[in-house]
Amino acid sequence: MKYLTAILSVGVCLFACGCAERIRLFNGYNLDGWKHYTEDPGTVASQVWSVKDGILRCEGRPNSYLRTTRPFSDYKLTLEWRWPSKPTNSGVLLHGSGPDRIWPDCYEAQLRSGDAGDIVIIGYERSLTVNGKTFRPEESRYLRIPRQKQPSSEKKPPQWNRYEILCRGDTIALYVNGVLQNRGTNASAAEGFIALQAEGSPIEFRNIVLEKLR
Repeated sequence: MKYLTAILSVGVCLFACGCAERIRLFNGYNLDGWKHYTEDPGTVASQVWSVKDGILRCEGRPNSYLRTTRPFSDYKLTLEWRWPSKPTNSGVLLHGSGPDRIWPDCYEAQLRSGDAGDIVIIGYERSLTVNGKTFRPEESRYLRIPRQKQPSSEKKPPQWNRYEILCRGDTIALYVNGVLQNRGTNASAAEGFIALQAEGSPIEFRNIVLEKLR
């Protein structure tokens, strides 16, 4: 009976806390689990990224990124972002791989103001099919695929926006404030690190949660 009770207790714990499926990528206190990269040798992470009251703030310059220290695949990534002042540019990098550089091979879920929901393919070896057409960078390492579904569903600054990014197998789907804005299939990479860009002006993030898909 004691053995059965122990098993039930563990099961209830896993269900209640979501330990088996949910990962809080940003713990709200520090940058544990993240790695900073910039090509500017005079810049350290604390000059670009800071944490206060559960909010991750990015100063926007110099160009750099904060990435997870481990790769992920088959997940739903949920995060909130806002522009505290002038909105400019940022992004969420998906399936990042290869050496750290500005910018690494990846798929970018665009956060540039007015363009959230666009997908940017970065890297000559990457490709993605959207609406039956296969996209692959050729003339440069960057190829932008505009959002396919709806007009912009972003909120005006300084309101919080919500990104839901679904990566299942070789499919990537982007939801902005609950609206499906883009969906691609046959991604040539389906696993890698996740990163947040510093590429413009200050931007803030919170509630960065990854849910593993089965």
